[in-house]
Amino acid sequence: MLVDDVTVRLEAGAGGRGSVAFNKVRLALGPTGGDGGQGGSIYFEGVTDINALSRYAHRQPILAEKGKDGRGQFLDGRGGEDLLLQVPTGTMIINTQTGFAREIVKVGERMLAAGGGEGGRGNFKFRSSTNTSPKEYEDGKVGDRATYRLELRLIAHVGLVGLPNAGKSSLLNELTAAKSRVANYAFTTLEPHLGAYYELILADIPGLIEGASGGKGLGFKFLKHIERTKTIFHLVTSESDDPVRDYGVVRSELTSYSPALADKEEHIFLTKSDMVTPERIREIVASFAKLDKKVTPISVLDAESLKVVKAILNTIKDGLGKV
Repeated sequence: MLVDDVTVRLEAGAGGRGSVAFNKVRLALGPTGGDGGQGGSIYFEGVTDINALSRYAHRQPILAEKGKDGRGQFLDGRGGEDLLLQVPTGTMIINTQTGFAREIVKVGERMLAAGGGEGGRGNFKFRSSTNTSPKEYEDGKVGDRATYRLELRLIAHVGLVGLPNAGKSSLLNELTAAKSRVANYAFTTLEPHLGAYYELILADIPGLIEGASGGKGLGFKFLKHIERTKTIFHLVTSESDDPVRDYGVVRSELTSYSPALADKEEHIFLTKSDMVTPERIREIVASFAKLDKKVTPISVLDAESLKVVKAILNTIKDGLGKV
């Protein structure tokens, strides 16, 4: 199951303790205690894996390595190793104590989450003309401790939406190398799936039902993922008794969740067109026309009909990067 909202407690490494040591060579007496090493810091780093947050669901707290203690003969302790926590691009990182928020949007982008503590000074650093044999030293400082909420909101160019069993997973599989689960019953897809059509990222959003924006069914848990898409492909199955009503249900839920969703570019596709008669297809197309909506019949079994979908995707792809 996709983990898209998790809270993590982080503890950066403490600095190592400074050393108290003296040179035993008769003609070179004096303090030789080295400093403690810097504690390891913790960073967030963006990756493409949308399941990355699942690694932290049962890992609390997350600790970075402590710095090593200093030693004699001016040997400083080794610094603690930094810890990289991978998060999917599109993850909003919120510090629950300060309210600071930042989104990771690029692969490889890093953000310092908790800084390691400084190492303590050894007794060599305390030498002076009046204190030639100091026994003072410092303990390392404690590393930062912080609690973050990690909330994933998928970044995709096209979001596939519709009621359960509308054919979203089948279309995604046909257009990309994705392997979404497909079956002839509702709620086959229980988590978002991504696929790549050349440079375009397509997101198969789990089926919505009436009342989803209020928490019914899979609820608004997945509605938030549609916010990040540039274009919506709205799929309505031709096997429905009332495709226009099905379309209206999903549109209502999208608008109730966020009015901005109603302004996104939308393309309506009538799926499984091979399962009904041509007369029924014409009837459904006419009913949408009365709403001033254009609907395009398609079938994953009909390569010719999918050329329309690919043409739209190619237009979106060609527009990437243009102002």
